[in-house]
Amino acid sequence: MWESLIFGVIASSALVLGAIAGGHIQIPKRVLAAMLAFAAGALITALSFELFEDAYERGGIWRAALGLAAGAIVFVVVSQQLDKLAVGSTGDDDSPKMDTNAAATDTAPSKASVGGSAGLALLAAVTLDGVPENVALGVSLGEGTSGLALLTAIFVSNFPEALVGSASMRAQGRSQTFILGVWLVCAVALTLAVVIGAGPLSRTQPETLSFPLAFAAGAVLASLADTLMPEAYEQGGPTVALSTAAGFVLSFVLSTL
Repeated sequence: MWESLIFGVIASSALVLGAIAGGHIQIPKRVLAAMLAFAAGALITALSFELFEDAYERGGIWRAALGLAAGAIVFVVVSQQLDKLAVGSTGDDDSPKMDTNAAATDTAPSKASVGGSAGLALLAAVTLDGVPENVALGVSLGEGTSGLALLTAIFVSNFPEALVGSASMRAQGRSQTFILGVWLVCAVALTLAVVIGAGPLSRTQPETLSFPLAFAAGAVLASLADTLMPEAYEQGGPTVALSTAAGFVLSFVLSTL
C-alpha cells in the first residue's frame, strides 16, 4: 500500500506543481509547446505498451478494441461539450473579449486562450484519462511490476496540462485559491486511484481489468490527437517533432528496465 501511495503522490504532484507554475510564472509558448510534445511522446509509449497491450493480453482483442473505442468516444464527446461551454462563456468567436483573453494567455495553447472554461476542460480531460491510467499504474504495482514508464508518462503529461489549465483559469480571473484547490482535489482523486488499483483491483480476474485498461488507452489516444499534439504544433511548429521523439524514446527505455 505504501509503495502505491508514494507512486500516486509522485504522479499526481505534477498537477499541483503545474497549477502553481501556471498561476505564477509566464512560460514562453515555444517552451510550453516542447513540454506538451514531450508528454505526447511519452504517452504514446505508455498507451501502447502499458495500457492497450496489457488489455489485449488480459481480455483478448475484442474487449481491448471495445474499451479503446469507448475511451476515445467518451473523451471526444466530453471534450466537445466543454469546448462549446468555453466558447459560449466568451460570446462570439470574434469578440474583443476572446482576443483579450488570448493575448493574456500568450504562453498557453489555443484551447486555453478561449476562456476560463477551457481550463476546466483541461481539468476534465486530465481526470477522464487520468483515473484509468492511475488505476493501471496501481495494478502494475500490485502485480509486482515496476510501472516506471507509466509513472514517468503520467508525470510529464500532468505537469504541462495543469500548467496550461491553471494559466487559462488565471486569465479568466479565477483566484489562486480556486485554481490550486481544484487541481489539488484532482491530484487526491488520482492518488486514490493508484491505491485502489494496487489493492482490490490487482486481485481481480484478468478479464475484468481488460476493458478499463483499454478505455484508458482510448482516452489517452484521443487526448493526443485532440489536444496535446495539435496544441504543441500550433505553438511550437515542426520542431516539436523532436520533443515528441525524445519523450517516446525516454519512456520506451524506461519500460524496458
